[in-house]
Amino acid sequence: MAAATSENTLSKIDSLVEGKEEKKTRRASSKVADVYTMEELHADGKDIKIAPETQKLNWKLNTSPATLDEKDVLKKPLCIPMVKKVDLHFPLGLEVTARNLRGVTIKDALDAIYKQFKKKADDELDNPVLAGFEFDPEESHTRFVVHQKKEGQAAPSKKKKKAEE
Repeated sequence: MAAATSENTLSKIDSLVEGKEEKKTRRASSKVADVYTMEELHADGKDIKIAPETQKLNWKLNTSPATLDEKDVLKKPLCIPMVKKVDLHFPLGLEVTARNLRGVTIKDALDAIYKQFKKKADDELDNPVLAGFEFDPEESHTRFVVHQKKEGQAAPSKKKKKAEE
């Protein structure tokens, strides 16, 4: 019995751990000014505006976003105010998520879509071209609806310009 009581009074002391207090705060690198979650924007009642440039891209869902001619558009935020993550909902039920802690850009959204469709052939897709995004807070305050179309506008070909010269 004496051995049992002496075990209870003894305790190990680790000099590396004892005396240090752990802070339970978020890393400063994870926090970016003016970047919110969709839930925070809904709670605050803020209005979300989607970048109109997404409607003019005429981008095929199964081609890499890096092939777009307008590279500067890819760096623009997908919506104002900027969000950390957004769910992109397709009319047939597919849902993909675009994430970026510094704010989701158009490139982040296109990359998330491309990842789903890169193995599909053109004839497998009913509407292979991105028409734009829509935010409907009555339906869901956390996601954007993806609109697609059959064909994009014909891009001006460079062959004609060379032939004219």
